[in-house]
Amino acid sequence: MHNDQTSRLFLLSFFCLLFLGCSSKQTSTMAETKPVVATIVTQEQQNNLTPNDVISWLKAGNQRFVSGVVTNRDHSEQVRLAAFGQYPKGIILSCIDSRVPIEDVFDLGIGDVFVARVAGNFENTDILGSMEYACKVVGSKLVLVLGHEQCGAIKATINGVKLGNITSMLENIQPAVQHFDNYKGSKTSKNKEFVHMVAEQNVWDTIENIRLYSPILRDMEKSGQIKIIGGMYDMSTGVVHFYD
Repeated sequence: MHNDQTSRLFLLSFFCLLFLGCSSKQTSTMAETKPVVATIVTQEQQNNLTPNDVISWLKAGNQRFVSGVVTNRDHSEQVRLAAFGQYPKGIILSCIDSRVPIEDVFDLGIGDVFVARVAGNFENTDILGSMEYACKVVGSKLVLVLGHEQCGAIKATINGVKLGNITSMLENIQPAVQHFDNYKGSKTSKNKEFVHMVAEQNVWDTIENIRLYSPILRDMEKSGQIKIIGGMYDMSTGVVHFYD
């Protein structure tokens, strides 16, 4: 009888310790996954930023994305806070490619940046107007033109694709292809070097056209209010190479 009571007490103690351990582990796990950012960019924070601050901030975000140590955010709370105003730090012009999720690539939250997307990440009147709104009206400090490797729009332009409205869209990228008329290698989409060269040149062409066709943004850059820079996203690594 004495042995039975001892056994029961031992088993009871064991299960109590097991339960407490699991409970503690569960609490610890919940604490680790609890969102840590529930705020949004304020007007005061935006006003105090320089263009270089925004570049450094995007670089740090991309490093977190590449390393897998991304920021936990309470998006529901951010949505509620952003409903009455927004003060994004910059505007990013990207390709529509589904493999380039801008908010993820730079570890961003709601209200952090404006994002404009079009196949081939080129500028047009509507996008220029959007950039002017972002910078001149709302106060964003950076324009980033982001190209990417293995871009379908770049390849289609190289291949001379003709199809519906795609034909006129690709004409915006054609100058980047023509830039390499004297290139001695294979001028096809199968040549990775040539595709990369054209994609990179397209970023530079877009930057030049932004300055050329938007006196507002050009003057803001000259006065140091904003910067207009480029970058290239490597889909195999997740790294963004900045041209600043």
